[in-house]
Amino acid sequence: MIAIPLLVWYSTYKNKDVPTNGLVYPLGNVFFRIYARVGNVRSRPAPQEITGRSKKRMENFTERKAPAGLYDPRFEHDNCGIGAVVDIKGRKTHKTIDDALQIVEHLEHRAGKDAEGKTGDGVGILLQIGHKFFKKAAEEAGITLGNERDYGIGMFFFPQEELNRNQDKKLFEIICKKEGLNFLGWREVPTCPEILGHKARSCMPSIWQAFVERPARVKPGIDFDRKLYVARRVFEQSSQDTYVCSLSSRTIVYKGMFLVKELRLFYPDLQSEDYESAIGMVHSRFSTNTAPSWNRAHPNRFILHNGEINTIRGNVDTMLAREETIGSNYLKEDMTKVLPIVNQGGSDSAMLDNTLEFMVMNGMELPLAVMVTIPEPWENNHSMDPKKRAFYQYYATMLEPWDGPASILFSDGDVMGAVLDRNGLRPSRYYITKDGRLILSSEVGVLDIPAEEIVRKDRLRPGKMLLVDTARGELVDDESLKADYASREPYGEWLDRNLVNLADLKIPNERVPSHEHDELVRLQKAFGYQYEDVSTMILPMAKNGSEPAGAMGSDTPLAVLSHTHPPLFEYFKQMFAQVTNPPIDALREKIVTSTTVYVGAQGNLLEEDAENCKVLKITNPILTETDLMKIKAMKVPGFKVETISICYYKNTDLEKAIDRLFVDVDRAYRDGANILILSDREIDEYHVAIPSLLAVGAVSKYLVRTRKRTAMALILESGEPRKVHDFATLLGYGACAINPYLAQETIGELINEGLLDKDYYAAVNDYNKAVLAGIVKIASKMGISTIQSYQGSQIFEALGLSNEVVDKYFTNTVSRVGGITIRDIQNDLEARHKQAFDPLGLDISMELTSLGEHKLRSGKLAEDHLYNPLTIHLLQQACWTGDYNKFKAYTDAVNAAGGDAMHLRSLLDFNYPDAGIPLDEVESVDSIVHRFKTAAMSYGALSEEAHECMAVAMNRIGGKSNTGEGGEAEDRFGTERNSAIKQVASSRFGVTSKYLVSASEIQIKMAQGAKPGEGGQLPGGKVYPWVAKTRHSTTGVGLISPPPHHDIYSIEDLAQLIYDLKCSNRKAAINVKLVSEAGVGTIAAGVAKAGAEVILISGFDGGTGAAPRNSIHNAGLPWELGLAEAHQSLIMNGLRSRVRIEADSKLMSGRDVAIAAMLGAEEFGFGTGPLVAMGCVMMRVCNLDTCPMGICTQNPELRKRFKGKPEYIINFMRFMAEDLREYMARLGVHTVDELVGRTDLLKVKDAPAGSRASEMDLTALLKNPLVENSSVHFNAKDVYNFGLEKTPDMRVLMKKFKKSFDMAEPKPMTVELEVGNTDRAFGTIFGSEITRKFGNTLPEDTFHVICNGYGGQSFGAFIPAGLTLELVGDSNDYMGKGLSGGKLIVYPPKDVTYDRSENIVIGNVALYGATAGKAFINGVAGERFCVRNSGATAVVEGVGDHGCEYMTGGTVVVLGKTGKNFAAGMSGGIAYVLDEDWDFYQRVNKDMVTLDLGHMDYTNLNFVKNMKHLKYLICGDTKVTDISALADLEEIYFIEMFLTPCSDFSVLANCKSLRHLNICYCPVADYTQLKELSFLDRLWVKRCGLTDEQIAEIQEACPNTWIMVDNGDPSSVCYDWRCDDSYFDMRDNLGMFYMVAKPAA
Repeated sequence: MIAIPLLVWYSTYKNKDVPTNGLVYPLGNVFFRIYARVGNVRSRPAPQEITGRSKKRMENFTERKAPAGLYDPRFEHDNCGIGAVVDIKGRKTHKTIDDALQIVEHLEHRAGKDAEGKTGDGVGILLQIGHKFFKKAAEEAGITLGNERDYGIGMFFFPQEELNRNQDKKLFEIICKKEGLNFLGWREVPTCPEILGHKARSCMPSIWQAFVERPARVKPGIDFDRKLYVARRVFEQSSQDTYVCSLSSRTIVYKGMFLVKELRLFYPDLQSEDYESAIGMVHSRFSTNTAPSWNRAHPNRFILHNGEINTIRGNVDTMLAREETIGSNYLKEDMTKVLPIVNQGGSDSAMLDNTLEFMVMNGMELPLAVMVTIPEPWENNHSMDPKKRAFYQYYATMLEPWDGPASILFSDGDVMGAVLDRNGLRPSRYYITKDGRLILSSEVGVLDIPAEEIVRKDRLRPGKMLLVDTARGELVDDESLKADYASREPYGEWLDRNLVNLADLKIPNERVPSHEHDELVRLQKAFGYQYEDVSTMILPMAKNGSEPAGAMGSDTPLAVLSHTHPPLFEYFKQMFAQVTNPPIDALREKIVTSTTVYVGAQGNLLEEDAENCKVLKITNPILTETDLMKIKAMKVPGFKVETISICYYKNTDLEKAIDRLFVDVDRAYRDGANILILSDREIDEYHVAIPSLLAVGAVSKYLVRTRKRTAMALILESGEPRKVHDFATLLGYGACAINPYLAQETIGELINEGLLDKDYYAAVNDYNKAVLAGIVKIASKMGISTIQSYQGSQIFEALGLSNEVVDKYFTNTVSRVGGITIRDIQNDLEARHKQAFDPLGLDISMELTSLGEHKLRSGKLAEDHLYNPLTIHLLQQACWTGDYNKFKAYTDAVNAAGGDAMHLRSLLDFNYPDAGIPLDEVESVDSIVHRFKTAAMSYGALSEEAHECMAVAMNRIGGKSNTGEGGEAEDRFGTERNSAIKQVASSRFGVTSKYLVSASEIQIKMAQGAKPGEGGQLPGGKVYPWVAKTRHSTTGVGLISPPPHHDIYSIEDLAQLIYDLKCSNRKAAINVKLVSEAGVGTIAAGVAKAGAEVILISGFDGGTGAAPRNSIHNAGLPWELGLAEAHQSLIMNGLRSRVRIEADSKLMSGRDVAIAAMLGAEEFGFGTGPLVAMGCVMMRVCNLDTCPMGICTQNPELRKRFKGKPEYIINFMRFMAEDLREYMARLGVHTVDELVGRTDLLKVKDAPAGSRASEMDLTALLKNPLVENSSVHFNAKDVYNFGLEKTPDMRVLMKKFKKSFDMAEPKPMTVELEVGNTDRAFGTIFGSEITRKFGNTLPEDTFHVICNGYGGQSFGAFIPAGLTLELVGDSNDYMGKGLSGGKLIVYPPKDVTYDRSENIVIGNVALYGATAGKAFINGVAGERFCVRNSGATAVVEGVGDHGCEYMTGGTVVVLGKTGKNFAAGMSGGIAYVLDEDWDFYQRVNKDMVTLDLGHMDYTNLNFVKNMKHLKYLICGDTKVTDISALADLEEIYFIEMFLTPCSDFSVLANCKSLRHLNICYCPVADYTQLKELSFLDRLWVKRCGLTDEQIAEIQEACPNTWIMVDNGDPSSVCYDWRCDDSYFDMRDNLGMFYMVAKPAA
């Protein structure tokens, strides 16, 4: 070893400026600085000599500080497999380590690897410090250790360069000394680098362990670890090149960039029999890149995390802002040394780990810290213990949830715990063995344990925690653990004394300000209102309580390019979850959502105190004017409300006005204000209002920067917000609550003008409700469940704002193409103001302008549309007549040469060479059209004629049509009408084995351009019987697909579905559809690693049959950005040649196609164009079933008007190819492949100086400094190899069943074999071969397979009739996915000792999308059992949360307990539930289902009183006499109560939604009560003691009601309800439960 010369410089420290160059550290009252002398000191070479090339590799692009091109390291994601082994009694053994390593070695399919498959994404293990091992190892290094826990060990990743390494080592030694710690010595960790891939070796750190002695005065355990924590934090801030994996006296982390089997082999320490531990936690990483990163491997210091924190930006901002107000006695002297709390350069998992570590080191117990950052969904759980509820609410007042899918294992060396997110979006299964061990993992089967050794098999439940305390030797369940914490302080009493509810505040004796008509219009114009805002947004929201839907997508200019200069809100595009984390289903799983916000100064999180919860609780952050008046007038001790005007004098500089606003905020802070109301009420002729979003963003960021964010809450009082997206951006940038006073006043004006016939307060309430529901949906697109977490989360990309504006006022928001400046914003503001208040006092128009943002309007002021009467006419004439000249006239109009720019590609031009090539040398039209596809449009949204027309056209030219998500009629398979691309969407409509086998390409729809983060939507009016048949659903019931695929909650889940679909049809390419957003490039890299062959990037402006208006216009990005980013990222990761990239959304000319190819696309999708060619005239009524051209309708009469022909679409495609060829010839390019990635042939157009186009910067779109050659395209040789030949299906089943399979009528055969968790999608390949040859015709049990062991993921997926899989053992997630007629049987081995009916035997999301077949499960299933079941029959002994969600057919029998939210969205099929404790009604979601109380002993219906959304009630043959509880059920639709003693039906007059009432055999006391029920469609009154005269009176009073009666008189008209087919048709199509009571003894 070479000693490094050091020059140490001292300077007296007397509050002088600290020098900033060199390493500076305070030592006593002096600073010392370390300088390295520059010289030829030779470093020890790395294990592999670092060449210039590998040095370049070491410059890891994922750890860059700045973006490169469109790639930004902020958007890297990772998911993983996890596992843990812990000895509950704390007995340390080497077996714990060996078993933990075995777990991770069996999770290879959950770990990622690079393009070559030789370098892993990262694997690691967290262990207790093995004293026996380290005592010996330290002695060998010349270090003497004391007793166990008398020393700490640090695991360091140092730089390989010896000079830097020795400097950092010396620095750490000095820091230890300064912190009062005795440094004992260094040990170089033995490693075996030769086993690694060259990428991992090229950037491998130098790995060392540091030993630090515990000071005698410091207690062992957490007290000593606290000292080590301070030392580590100081070191981390002084050294940028060294990473500390762990530094503790209790735990140590071994990790690195390995394949799963390399962790054990790389570190000989882990192989030593002397190394013993009672805890072993393992993690295998699957990242969205192939770049090397040793540091990002897990575990972190306390946790390992499978998931993603969606709210991370807001969480981190708030955590950093707390640094001013947070404190504890534990780190009082050292607090400044450990700040900042969070290292913002880390991953989301690392930042959560930073936060938990900070909380623990400040005295909070680790389980408590995890519990309050990731709380279970408590707010809507009314059966929760009040103490626990109070505990959660107390912490909610101070800390917003860190929200997102997460399975987290944590340990401090004494306890090992696990927690699952509130939605249960990650799998976690565990066993407890007879010898007192807990084995937990993402999957079962990772460790082979004899069945007789297992005491209990279970799963981690949503929001629940599991804890092992090895010090006490006990397993603590969730209930006991939380009951203990909830009882430590009187949280309920504290809340009762201090928490203020907005609803409880008194209304002051004041009037709400109001305006006359003209004043109101002036304000509307000043705030940029358009006629459409009032008529098509505010009015329907106030009327119906929901946001209106639109159709056909957006074809208007980007906000920055629009001559209408829209409000600032329009420059922000909503981001959304896709692949690496799921959006959530806020519609069906609203039980996990919360809209409550807490307003006021946040308390000190680290010190429990009653005063901490002195905040204002608001359940709806959209405030009425009365609400705001109450807040302004509140005189509650501990609160001070200050109103600050965001208006400024006209002609003042806007930037100065914002600076003045900061001064006002500081003044309010000094005056003790903790609620700040930003108000633009003072707007008038002389005052202009700062745009509300700019004011909120600027103030919120200013408060974060000045560390005041948690001391002050922001409320906005503004006339500007009116659309859902407006409110979402305001909350997303830091507002706690918003009062849209002008929108609410506009509702009053609509009522006054007779345009809305409704009570004002009810209308405002419905408008607020619609806004709130829209915000919840927008948050759920990103996988966020609570508004509290959504606040300040900044989940938007700025599109068209300059970097100066974004950096200053919307810090950390993504903005990649530049745009308007603060001066432009001011100009827009003043232009709007002038329209309302003319500076010369001249009259102004008192009418709102109609700009046609969604539907086209005429006039100079109106918004431009790409599809307008001219372009539609020219395109149709060209396609209908086959006239290419007309097509050129159309493309000239679309490309708008010389006109206004509409989109990003309008700003680009071609860089033509001096000479092109002759047209006849360019790839032919016949060849090019093979790359063309029609975009996914579902049968159901489209008529049968239109859907088939596209399929026929594309098949004739060798292109491909896409089914969309609505399935396809079986009689089309194998014919010219067959769609080549079969789409698999979240609803799995019609996804059967036959459907998949008929495909040449299978597309997984992760998102849709017009509504990313949401599911497809088909209004009930379009679900005709023929549509319902194809979709396996219920006629007339609207279909809204789940936002997530319930089998894709992470990147490795997508890899699994890709694998399943490949097994279902080995000949088909797997295509994954993504939507353009910031970070889509990293996701595309992950998708390529997962095995996809085609990646589609859709733009935000894609079409749709129905979607909320904010989704159409405000979510997602242009395809130009997403496509270029995906192309760049795939090249950077070495994956580009593995996949074909496809682009779609408003590709309207050959120019568009050429630009798409140059940015990276090889295939091209067209949606709206083919529709227009078939006759579409853009009426935008697709969602209303009134399409006048017979294209987007199911109405038989309208469909007769369909005039489309395949020839029209063929002409469209061929013309598009010919137009493209002409550009290729001028560019000198022979083939499309040559054109791919040729950004050198593109340049930015010259824009007029001062124009908004001139302020855009498209450099990143065209050039990435890390990509030397962007001309890279798909190469079939590089396609992903699934290794299907190694599967048991092909190795065993295909061979053993061959003899029978080859027969025309196979004979029954049985095969038995062992299976393991790595045998994924078992039976699917063989099932696909059965389907291909026999369809669904084979008798049951023709091929019978008995499996022993563990079913891997997707066991039995898509298997058809004739195949039976019998599993003796356990199965993992997704068992029976897409079951298509086959049979599944699962039961534990005979020698098990646990109760089968109480132990979990199959994983989550079993029978997802099943369409036929049977499943028998002898045990309990996990979450979301039978989600989207539409035809299978299943028997199970218990299910987890969200069972039978969105079920539309089939039968389910549950012989045991269900979890919460059973049957949410269930609209068909029957579920029988054994309800022995009579408490099932508390766990069922009654929004769409029938509750059958048959044969139960209730005498009243009081328990349904709060079931506000109950629609169907069956309580026949019961003892019910009192039905008064039905009075409040406004949505009740169907009641059956025959054979009950009830005689009083007067209460039903309140139930105006009731349409069907059966009271046969009930002793009606007063027949006149039935005369009040004129709203009924049907009334059954058989044997109710009514005379014919009384019946006649009822019929006269209810002329539209069909009355069915039989009084025993043969002459009377008899309609017996028991024989009425229409009654049974209706009843059987409802989602039903039969609650089976406990049998009498």
